[in-house]
Amino acid sequence: MPEHIKKRLEEEIRQMEHELQHELPQEIKKAAALGDLSENAEYHMAKQRQEFVNARLGQLKKRMAELSLVNLSNIPHDRIAFGSTVRVFDTTKDEELEYKLVTSEESDVNKGFISTTSPIGRSLIGKQVGDMVTVVTPNGKRELEVLKLTTIHDQAAQGEAK
Repeated sequence: MPEHIKKRLEEEIRQMEHELQHELPQEIKKAAALGDLSENAEYHMAKQRQEFVNARLGQLKKRMAELSLVNLSNIPHDRIAFGSTVRVFDTTKDEELEYKLVTSEESDVNKGFISTTSPIGRSLIGKQVGDMVTVVTPNGKRELEVLKLTTIHDQAAQGEAK
């Protein structure tokens, strides 16, 4: 798992746990002291926030566990996968594009960082240089030809060579 993603998730988990364990119990206690709980908006808002924070905390911990299971040795050396940088020719738009396949947390289409779970990311996974890919996007079908591939392993080797 990329270190900056891990840190960002850990920080959000810490914030949520603090709110759940310290701030919300105080809010609920103050609101309950106001009396009649059936018409106490502050109490109901604090309880709703508590449910939301609990659910979000569960999602964050699950995502952290999923990302920690990523084993770089299982990522192929000759095919597009997580961490790959890919140069493609979009025959539909008649232009060359470059994408880096990243986690959904890192996704930024404007920078060319696409999630492995996006339509383009899913269609590119497992492909090699020379393969043609048809991608169904919300804007219609696109035909992409894989021109160049740099895997996460290639990038690591280039980093070591410097």
